[in-house]
Amino acid sequence: MLSHAKVLEYTSRLPNITPSDAPPSPVILEAKQIRKAFGAVQALRGVSFDLRAGEVHALIGENGAGKSTLIKILTGAVEPDAGEILLSGERIVDNSPAKARALGISAIYQQPALFPDLSVAENIALAAESGTPWRRVDWRTRRDHAAGLLQRIGSRISPDVRAANLSMPEQQMVEIAKAIDANAQVLIMDEPTASLGDQDAANLFRLVNELRAKGTAIIYISHRFEELFLLANRVTVLRDGISIQTCGMSEVTNADLIRLMVGRELDTVFPKHQTTLGPTAFEVRQVSCRSLGVKNASFTIRRGEILGLAGLVGSGRTQLAEALFGLAPLDSGEVLLNGKPLSVNSPADAVKAGLAYVPEDRRRHGVILNLSIAVNCTLASLGKISNTSGFLNAATERQLANDSIAKMGVKTPSADTLAGNLSGGNQQKVALARWLMTDPKVLILDEPTQGIDVGAKSEIYQLIGKLAASGLAILMISSETPEILGLSDRVAVMARGEIVGVLNRAEADPQLILEMALGHKRQPERPV
Repeated sequence: MLSHAKVLEYTSRLPNITPSDAPPSPVILEAKQIRKAFGAVQALRGVSFDLRAGEVHALIGENGAGKSTLIKILTGAVEPDAGEILLSGERIVDNSPAKARALGISAIYQQPALFPDLSVAENIALAAESGTPWRRVDWRTRRDHAAGLLQRIGSRISPDVRAANLSMPEQQMVEIAKAIDANAQVLIMDEPTASLGDQDAANLFRLVNELRAKGTAIIYISHRFEELFLLANRVTVLRDGISIQTCGMSEVTNADLIRLMVGRELDTVFPKHQTTLGPTAFEVRQVSCRSLGVKNASFTIRRGEILGLAGLVGSGRTQLAEALFGLAPLDSGEVLLNGKPLSVNSPADAVKAGLAYVPEDRRRHGVILNLSIAVNCTLASLGKISNTSGFLNAATERQLANDSIAKMGVKTPSADTLAGNLSGGNQQKVALARWLMTDPKVLILDEPTQGIDVGAKSEIYQLIGKLAASGLAILMISSETPEILGLSDRVAVMARGEIVGVLNRAEADPQLILEMALGHKRQPERPV
């Protein structure tokens, strides 16, 4: 597999149309003063955006900035509260997914949506073919067409394989093939390389350049700035549901984009609690887990310290957390808690030892949506709410849950409210409350603010800071560089399953972290 450095080297040689050498092109898609609210959350507050034929227009912003909502409105999945969308100067009325596709607007979403029991060829055909249910199907033509599309995007996937048997990167490649097949005049790519390997990413970049050269207009959403500078003509930054600025990619730097996304100094967005660090609480020595792709990971965390774990998607951050929490056996290495060797063969062992893990996918693994807040809060601490006979004490459960609700600032009518009825930020607080009730010594947080609004993020940041100030050792995984820089005392950077360096707060900066995450730099060996 190619390294990210090789991807960039390879794709830099591809034909490219930059703002400086591309002739002026007409606006093909325009959004004017789009507003959308979901209950009390104002997702879009008057966003304006335009897209020209034959350009790649990057759309960036922190999670919760409004990118996904805008894309859903453009593709007809969500109806705006106010504003209008124009395609080639004509207003789109009563938009819907079917109408958007018919008008030539197609999207590649970060999470593939394939029918698992159908073949790859059938999934591709469903997105493109039309006619009555009783028509005759030309299976050979359908299969050959799918094979040709897959070959065009550089994939070796068989058109006959069931979608359920595909890996996530393979599913993403099928979604790309579907979008290419639509011959759309407007193509939206939402984090298209998030699950792709380097070779597939390089093939995707080649396709982007081919499509742009043919006049296709592309909206490109990605948190990987190196991709944006490689591909995009212009960039629009969203923040808190507002379009902050649109400019040429040649006019901005990484630092400019981060400042536009955040809008304030890091110390204001991420108030850092002054904490006196204690002795080393958690130490990982040369840990490897072949099944999860983790290799020779080493780091330490002191009491009261937040160690940020940075890296690109696929670098092995989540896999390292899973290995430490006992979800997969370690092949080698040693883990110490308060200076004593720790044997963790299962999550139960980890919890008993004093480890807590709030996973990335909140709705699948963080909370149980159809159970109450009270049950979710106490699920990992059943010993605290049961008697010697093993029967649960409902009054104790309610009391502990109410204490957690107050401590975490969960906004809810009562502890009996189903977790699925809470906002994303409040669900995250409940997930945190569950593990804090176990009285952990080490807290592992995987993407603690993913998918929650800006206000809830600030509350989560305050909670994390207070937990560290109380003496808890925290390992925080995040894809958001400002979050990593703002909250962490030190930053460990992963690339291809390895920790390639640990940076002090003073020396960590976005450019250095990115270069290390891409594999361009590796910190010299030194005590961690």
